[in-house]
Amino acid sequence: MAKAFSTEDKDLSTASIAVTRRRVYKDIDLGLSLRSTGDVVKKTEAAAVKQAVTTLLNTNRFEKPFRPEFGADLQNMLFELADPETGNEIIEKIKQSFETYEPRASVVKIEVALVQGGNAITVELQFRIKNTEQELTFETTISRLR
Repeated sequence: MAKAFSTEDKDLSTASIAVTRRRVYKDIDLGLSLRSTGDVVKKTEAAAVKQAVTTLLNTNRFEKPFRPEFGADLQNMLFELADPETGNEIIEKIKQSFETYEPRASVVKIEVALVQGGNAITVELQFRIKNTEQELTFETTISRLR
């Protein structure tokens, strides 16, 4: 059966289609800062992804309405034994939540330090933004509130 192409298409089976569109990552600033015009400040590229990673790591399961599995759920790990197995479990939770909820970046390296007796977790996360191939290092300490 012969394929029918218009004269503009020529033979699409041999021609490659080049896409020149580049996607820009944008989010609103969660601090809700205002510009002088009254508009909310937008975060772009690396700043937007870094803000999303911060939100992902600091969100617990069942904390976000209609998306109960969103978040790394690291607060629940504060009261586990401070041993290497718990550290590995934290790393797996971060990787899984990153793969599921942050498609704009990929994990390069994760280091977890458990503070014994202090009920705190220090996470150092190195990730690569897929659009720009830029690598960022993010460090946070998760501790109990009281």
